[in-house]
Amino acid sequence: MLEKATFGAGCFWGIEQRFRQIQGVVDVAVGYAGGHLANPDYESVCTDRTGHAEVVQIEFDPAIVSYEQLLAVFWNCHNPTTLNRQGPDTGTQYRSVIFFHSPAQEASAIASKIELAKSGRYATPIVTEIVVAPTFYRAEEYHQQYLAKRGVAYCH
Repeated sequence: MLEKATFGAGCFWGIEQRFRQIQGVVDVAVGYAGGHLANPDYESVCTDRTGHAEVVQIEFDPAIVSYEQLLAVFWNCHNPTTLNRQGPDTGTQYRSVIFFHSPAQEASAIASKIELAKSGRYATPIVTEIVVAPTFYRAEEYHQQYLAKRGVAYCH
């Protein structure tokens, strides 16, 4: 049975591409989650007033790839110590966040965050939020596989 994972790690275009490359990942959609406006669109989320984060929602086969392996990719594809910022992108829509879909995912996310904090990899605290998965709003179609459609390997 397939499971879902939802992560926010800055601009969703590059994160989507990273997760699409993982064996066992069946689908990745970019979208918005964690805000207070129903049916947000890109323009409204970019105002930094809706409370949504740009996220990827991943469907994966846990018999092939574990949630913990997806967490490892998440931690390695962004800087979890910058509050509401990734590279040149700033605003709450670019925050580092793990939206968990089950108690087991919550426990794994917390354990991985603690392990990373203890590792000494970062000199500053990890600011990643770990919260229950809210409604996921799929982004407009032109955002899906945005980089691949343009023949670009990464955002920045």
